[in-house]
Amino acid sequence: MDCVDLVELVTAYLDDALDGVTRARFEEHIEECSGCAAYLEQIRETIALLGALDPVDLSGPAVEELRTAFRSWAG
Repeated sequence: MDCVDLVELVTAYLDDALDGVTRARFEEHIEECSGCAAYLEQIRETIALLGALDPVDLSGPAVEELRTAFRSWAG
């Protein structure tokens, strides 16, 4: 597995949605690649921080800006 493949699978990995073979390849790559290990940790931290936000803390325009950004990533 290369770094590009890992980035595409990180959400499925965190959701425990990878099959056993792919999960093993993902974890093997993480053990060997410090950059991808750091990326995985950043995603975990981001999820934890965002989960702590109360939606009322965000203004309507901020919510729309985030939705637009996320939609463009899925493109």
